[in-house]
Amino acid sequence: MTPVRSNREERASPLNGWLVIDKPEGLSSNRAVVLLRAWTGVKAGHAGTLDPLATGVLPVALGAATKIVAFAVGSYKTYRFRVAWGVARATDDREGAIVGESAVRPSPEKVAGILPLFVGTIAQKPPAFSAIHVGGRRAYALARAGCPVEIAARPIEVRALRLLDCPDPDHADFEAIVGKGAYIRALARDIACSLGTLGHIERMRRLAVGPFVESQAISLDSVAERRHILHASGDLLPIETALDEVPALALSAGEARRLCCGQHVIPRETGEEGQVAGLAEGHLVGAYCDRILCALARVERGGLKPVRVIQR
Repeated sequence: MTPVRSNREERASPLNGWLVIDKPEGLSSNRAVVLLRAWTGVKAGHAGTLDPLATGVLPVALGAATKIVAFAVGSYKTYRFRVAWGVARATDDREGAIVGESAVRPSPEKVAGILPLFVGTIAQKPPAFSAIHVGGRRAYALARAGCPVEIAARPIEVRALRLLDCPDPDHADFEAIVGKGAYIRALARDIACSLGTLGHIERMRRLAVGPFVESQAISLDSVAERRHILHASGDLLPIETALDEVPALALSAGEARRLCCGQHVIPRETGEEGQVAGLAEGHLVGAYCDRILCALARVERGGLKPVRVIQR
């Protein structure tokens, strides 16, 4: 039996990195984070909410990785989902009350033909049952209380959208790659509307969040079984995994120290000054010392200004 480490030992060797959880259906993202926080004894936060109905990739930051959750949330996300035609539900998924019905069932040809209208930057009105703040309260809280919820449409990006299958006249399967703030439930609702019918999400699975992909995902049961050896299990991904698309700059120990103290730094000692000069003002970079991420910084006045300091 694996020995149980004390809380003092956990604090002495905190876990810093990412776990890619394969979230099961019926569990909220926040509940998954609460469980991981209790099991590991360190800070935890997820990079993008998954509805309880949805399954799949839920990246969870542990320890120092929580400093960069906001940057991971902005990554593109890939979903596979099934739409049920002919029934509108209050939540835009199968868990909500029925609020409308239609006898129209679109043909596969019509479904495929309408999809280009939903690719690119489009206006999307988020679902009433969402976590968006409306008048200081969550929209879902107002909706559950029976209050009218008015949320303005906002621009979102759909990078790709394709029809995978139409297994029967009542259903269609899709795959989509979307940017920050996009709701798949709203996308399904709007596709149905454009086809002259109604629709809702019957099932949904997230396949990727930026660099975090389905093949890396592990179950919560696996984490529970190996929680005392996570640091050596191979399941804990480095903090830097979330920054695959962010340029990396090397700093000397002195430059890294000054940057982490909030100073403006021009990385001359490592010869990176030229690379900084080639980046646009405000560009985000990862600052490394001895190949270890020490801070996220923005290009400013030919040098670097710290945005997030990573302390381990």
